[in-house]
Amino acid sequence: MSRQTQAIIHADALLHNFKQLAAAAPASQSMAVVKADAYGHGAVNVARILQHVSSRFAVAIIEEAIALRDAGITAPIVVLEGAHQAKECQMAYQHNCILVMHSKAQLAWLEACPADRRPHIWLKVDSGMHRLGFALDDVAQIVTTYRHLLSDETVIATHFACADDVDNEFTERQLSAFERVVLPLNLPLSLANSPATVNWQASHGRWNRLGLGVYGGKVSTQALTDITLLPAMTLRASILAVRDVPQGEGVGYGQTWTAEKPSRIATVGIGYADGYPRHCPNGTPVMVKGQRASLVGRVSMDMITIDVTHIPKVEIGDMVELWGEHVSIDEVAQCAGTIDYELMTRVSQRVPRIVKYL
Repeated sequence: MSRQTQAIIHADALLHNFKQLAAAAPASQSMAVVKADAYGHGAVNVARILQHVSSRFAVAIIEEAIALRDAGITAPIVVLEGAHQAKECQMAYQHNCILVMHSKAQLAWLEACPADRRPHIWLKVDSGMHRLGFALDDVAQIVTTYRHLLSDETVIATHFACADDVDNEFTERQLSAFERVVLPLNLPLSLANSPATVNWQASHGRWNRLGLGVYGGKVSTQALTDITLLPAMTLRASILAVRDVPQGEGVGYGQTWTAEKPSRIATVGIGYADGYPRHCPNGTPVMVKGQRASLVGRVSMDMITIDVTHIPKVEIGDMVELWGEHVSIDEVAQCAGTIDYELMTRVSQRVPRIVKYL
C-alpha cells in the first residue's frame, strides 16, 4: 500500500457483538445483516467471520446475495427489499435466497414462476413506518389469497422507526398494531433489529435481524448495562507532514481556521474521497500517540490537518485514529451532523479493509 490509510476490521469484536446481541434474545434465532457491504466493513469478510454463529444472513438486494455466493458463503440469505424485477425470483431460487415480499406485483412475479422453482418468501407488513410493506388491514387477505406461495420458511416481518429511543412510545404502538393483526395468522415473526433486540423484549420473534449493533454502533438512547458492544472498525491514517504555523496564519481551503498562537500542525492522509466526512468542523477529535488532537481547517479530498501543538515528538508516519477504540464513531458522527450508519457505509473502496484476528 502506497499510504497507510486503512480500515481495520476487528473479527473478535464482530463475534463478540453478535453473540452479545443474540444472547439478549435467547428464544429467537438471530441473523447478521450484511447489506451495504456489511455497513462498510466488507460483506464477504464479515460473513466468513460470522458464518459459524449466524445461520443465515440478510442483504438489501439480490446482487449483494450473489456476491456472497460467489465468495463461497452457503447459508440461506434473506433479501430484505425482495425482487425489483420478475427475473429476480428465479435468481433467488437458484441462489437459495429468501425474498421479502411487500407488494402484490412481487407476488404476481412469483406466481408466474414454475411451482417447483419458486424461492421461499417472507411477507413484509407496514406497522407504521410507511416505507415498505402490506397494509395491516390487508395482511390476512394476502395470506389467504397467496397461501399456495407460502412455505415452512415463510415469516411475517415488520420494521421499527424508533426502536433505539427507549422513551418513544411509537415502538409500542407499532408492536400493538402488528400483533393485533398478525398473531391470529399463526405464522413465525421477525420484528427486531439491533435496537429492538436490546430495548424491546416484546419484539423478539422467530428471527431477529442484527445490523448496526454487530458493528458496534449505538443502539440505544440509554446506557447499556448487560450488553457491551465493541467497535468493529478502526479507521486510521498516517501523518504525511508536520509544520509550524505562526500565530495569525490560516490552514486549509477557505481559511476556516486561524492559529491563535504559534501552532504545530500535522497533515494526515485521509479526506472526503476516503469517506471521512467533509462537514466535520474544527475541533472534531482524533487520536495521536495516545492523546486526543483536534481537526483544524476544512476537510479536503485526500487530506485533513490536525493541531498537535500539545503532543510532543509527533513525526511523519505516526498513525492517527479517526474513529475506533479511542474515538467513538458516534462522537465523530455527532460532530459531522450525521449518524454512525452513514460514516460506516461511506468509507470508500480505496481504503483497504484489513481483517485483524486476535
